[in-house]
Amino acid sequence: MRTILTLLCCCVLFLSASAFAEREVKRFYVSTDGRDTWSGELESPADSGEDGAFATIAGARDAVRKWRSATEGNEKIPVEVLIRDGEYPITEAIVFTPEDSGFKEAPVVYRAYPGEVPVLFGGRRLTSWELREDRWVASVPEARGSDFSVGAFWVNGDRLDSARFPKAAHTAGDYPAASDFFYTDGPVFKKAADKNEEVKSSTELRFHEGDIRPWEHLDEALFIVFHSWATSMHRVKKADFESRILEFTGAARWPFAQWTDRQWYFVEHLMEALTLPGEWCLDRKAGELHYLPRTGETPETVDAVIPLTRQFLILQGDPAEEKFVSYLHFNGLHMYYGDWPIGAAGHSDAQAEISVEAAVQAKGARHCLFESCEVSQVGSYGLWLREGCKDNRVERCAFTDLGAGGVRIGEAFDAKLVPCLTEYNTVDNCLLHDGGRIYRSAVGVWIGRSSHNTISRNEICDFRYSGVSVGWSWGYDPTSAHHNKITGNHIHNLGKGQLSDMGGIYTLGVSPGTELRNNYIHDILSNPDISGGWGLYTDEGSTHILLTDNIVCNTTTSGFHQHYGRENKVVNNIFAFARKEQVFRSRDETHISFFFENNIVYFDQGELLSGAWSKGNFVINRNCYWDASGREIQIKGQSFENWQRSGEDKDSIIADPLFVDIKGRNFTLKEDSPALKLGFKPIDLSQTGLYGDDAWVARAASLKRITEETK
Repeated sequence: MRTILTLLCCCVLFLSASAFAEREVKRFYVSTDGRDTWSGELESPADSGEDGAFATIAGARDAVRKWRSATEGNEKIPVEVLIRDGEYPITEAIVFTPEDSGFKEAPVVYRAYPGEVPVLFGGRRLTSWELREDRWVASVPEARGSDFSVGAFWVNGDRLDSARFPKAAHTAGDYPAASDFFYTDGPVFKKAADKNEEVKSSTELRFHEGDIRPWEHLDEALFIVFHSWATSMHRVKKADFESRILEFTGAARWPFAQWTDRQWYFVEHLMEALTLPGEWCLDRKAGELHYLPRTGETPETVDAVIPLTRQFLILQGDPAEEKFVSYLHFNGLHMYYGDWPIGAAGHSDAQAEISVEAAVQAKGARHCLFESCEVSQVGSYGLWLREGCKDNRVERCAFTDLGAGGVRIGEAFDAKLVPCLTEYNTVDNCLLHDGGRIYRSAVGVWIGRSSHNTISRNEICDFRYSGVSVGWSWGYDPTSAHHNKITGNHIHNLGKGQLSDMGGIYTLGVSPGTELRNNYIHDILSNPDISGGWGLYTDEGSTHILLTDNIVCNTTTSGFHQHYGRENKVVNNIFAFARKEQVFRSRDETHISFFFENNIVYFDQGELLSGAWSKGNFVINRNCYWDASGREIQIKGQSFENWQRSGEDKDSIIADPLFVDIKGRNFTLKEDSPALKLGFKPIDLSQTGLYGDDAWVARAASLKRITEETK
């Protein structure tokens, strides 16, 4: 796969590099055989051996600073740093500040040398293995007697599971079986500090007899606890085996056994659980990593890597002081093997893993470009455009094998100063795949209190929670999240049966001008026992949002769900094959909650409408409904005719919309479709998902995954 990506990146970079061909350009070079004491102006070492390229990107950055400031007029000349093939060890992030900025007509570009693939390598290879009975053991001296931990371990490019109890039937616990988990034995009650009552504990968990044992390495283990739409991770402070209570070093955001007495959890990074080939565990006390090799592996044939670096690139402006990092371009850089370690207190976020940072991070960045880059095999989010980032573009990048999510835009708070607003950023034609490998409730693309952003033509798939989350505000108060465009994305294979209360696209708060348009969303499969997994989910005060021309298919619960909100427009969408119900409305409200018009709803199981539909304050009309199972459609226990007599759906019809190939999930309508006669406008999926050359487009189609059907 990386060979294919290399070829297509090279084509794009060659074309990009040719853009400067007819202009005066200042060029520097970086090479694995370079030295930062050299001039950096030669592609290869001079015959004399006394000059050549730089050895590091940081060295090139410093040279660009010096050159820019040396001569008046240099600010009018573009700068290009060409980075040669090979691995560049990264022990700490490369930081760019306002003095590293380019200009509109003269940007500073860090790009791969044409035809080559530079790799920023944030890990360390384990090469010296000691064979001890059934396992290999490698020294990790950083861990000995310290808080250092290893969150992930890769062998030949595969992220391997750490040793755990109970064993998971599938990679990363996807589509889990009941036997994949332990279950809490109800809540532990504690007296509230400020109330004369007992409340469920968020620091103590009650286990069943025999599940947890007095293992020697229990204090080094990590407990992963599932809380509907989030997970928390904990280390043991005290274990009472008589009362069967574990006390953790840090609290969970949500009390244990809050939604069910039988709450999922498992324990990993436990040496006593190291029993199956392909498992590993770090012994921090001894400073050793233990690995049980897979069939056919030998120390000579494995490429074994642990992550060391937290972050690769940081753009560090100061928006409050109006000091910005501007017109920096990054083209064709590959960043592999990073970590975001879990501390002694564990980890717990309310939602979306918002405390986890990113491998590439920017604050106060303006007019910057990330193009044809790849971030893979990291423990964090891929990229985060933070406070004060404006008019930046992320194009044709790949974010894969992620500990958390793909791309974040904005902050979890409203900016108090105009220069600190995050807005007008674009994520286009990117592949965001296989996230939430450690921090499970991370999302593919997260937009916080940020406006006028565009998320377009991306492939977003194989996350354990939502695909796109927009808004980050609960209730009807105004926020700085509005006019965001989520358009033409292919969003699919989310949830993996692990988490709930999630959506293909999930919105929060008042967001006028926000549009969810022409997205194809399918296979949203949540934990079937708690809450739900929806296609389009307008939650917690979502207001004045347009949802149109989307196709939603194969969801655990409804294709569309509104918890509560105001005057959202759900028009000209196709909702197909939801399992539990097709359209769900959680609350009766005193205002119009939404307009549901000109939609096609096609199903073969579950209810058509579920939830709160008795008190009106919604507009539902001109829809085409069809139950392919042959059942008579009823709404809230009454016939469709009686429903219409009550004033609802008065111009709607029950009719087969006549898709070209419904079994093959071709939702093109035949010419004689009754939905067309009703006013439905055909949805064109040709403008959905990745675009460009064949190799790039095919990369998404070639992804391999465990599905619910093949588990």
